[in-house]
Amino acid sequence: MESKKEFFLECYKLGIIKFGRFTLKSGIESPFYVDLRPLASDPKILKNLANYLLDMLPLDNFDLICGVPYAALPMATAMSLESYIPLIIKRKEAKEYGTKKMIEGIYQKGQNCLLVEDVITSGKSLIETIAEIEQEDIKVADIVVVLDREQGGKQLLESRGYRVHTLFNITEVCNILQENGDLCDDEVQRINDFLKGNHIQFEEKTRLSYQQKFELAQHSVSKKLLETALAKESNLIASADVTTTQELLELADKVGPHIIALKTHIDIISDFDYQNTIIPLKEIASRHKFLLMEDRKFADIGNTQELQFTSGVFRITDWADFVTSQVIGGFESLDCFKNVGVVAIIGMSSKGTLTSNNYREEALKVALSHPNVIGGVSQNPIPEDILLFTPGVNLADSGDGKGQQYNTPEHVFKTLHTDFIIVGRGIYKSENPETAAATYKNAGWNAYLNSL
Repeated sequence: MESKKEFFLECYKLGIIKFGRFTLKSGIESPFYVDLRPLASDPKILKNLANYLLDMLPLDNFDLICGVPYAALPMATAMSLESYIPLIIKRKEAKEYGTKKMIEGIYQKGQNCLLVEDVITSGKSLIETIAEIEQEDIKVADIVVVLDREQGGKQLLESRGYRVHTLFNITEVCNILQENGDLCDDEVQRINDFLKGNHIQFEEKTRLSYQQKFELAQHSVSKKLLETALAKESNLIASADVTTTQELLELADKVGPHIIALKTHIDIISDFDYQNTIIPLKEIASRHKFLLMEDRKFADIGNTQELQFTSGVFRITDWADFVTSQVIGGFESLDCFKNVGVVAIIGMSSKGTLTSNNYREEALKVALSHPNVIGGVSQNPIPEDILLFTPGVNLADSGDGKGQQYNTPEHVFKTLHTDFIIVGRGIYKSENPETAAATYKNAGWNAYLNSL
């Protein structure tokens, strides 16, 4: 291969760096603009670039290669072809159909992945990509970058323990272009002055603590949930998907000390009797200081929902502290839930769910504006104005073979900024539900603390 300087000058001919005045995405005016995507259109240059990047790295350390979408994907592909290291593909967003996977390709948990980026500025896209790759239990320790804009991203990542290998930085390429007569002294000085005053501090969005949310909460049920969470140092809601009164009461008594709420599906109790089922359940909840959440998922016009809520054998209005409801009936369909809190169904955790991006956006508008709504069930982040309840949390399994997708406590608190985790089979199907509940309580609380 030609020298590194000669190689850069060949790349420069493709127009990858322009000088002048450019407004960046951040709103900052920059004296230069970098776009390395044209490199993918020259096979020889792309092949040589792959080898230059590979030559900087201890290749024995890596089981996989992944490019940050989309500009770095051709580079990562070329590196995979040159090194025979398998490629995985990171999507910018999950598909709305099929497997809905964020990472495509063949990989195993625990493998080491080399991350490839074209340009590093603040480091934001890399931080986000690393979080999603690590959620698949793939390790990331090394990042290789074609060009560092020298605006703080490299230092941020290295401060977090990642090894960042850069082929070029902007100071180096400006010197090359100056020596070659492509950049005058005044332009170089203007770029140097810009770099001195424009380090970008990427600040990850921080979550509000339970205490802060308690102080801001307007609904009495929101306050009670947050108060209970702080008092018990727990954010765990256990799902009681059992079918007899005896199973329900036994489970409630065992897990009661560790939970803030028990989620019921009261209509699946085969021997339901208000006096023998609800009265002792309320006593257990009072004794162990947890709330009752009826996961009815109301989904009808307001008048029908009101009858389902107040009438019939279950008389949910008499005992539930909060209920779940679809918002498909619109804003007014939620008016009937006057004496309880409502958790709106924003998104579901099953494969093939029809809660698309558009549905979630419209459902959120209703949830955020209705005074009865205290939170939402979602697999995506939602505004901190309402509480986030995340189901499908499990410490061990990735899924159940029936379409249910599981998340770990660490993922939902760090990535989604969830408030409460809902655990079903991980507790009620375990050999010792009380021990399992204690384990999830501790895991959830530690994940919350680590997310602050």
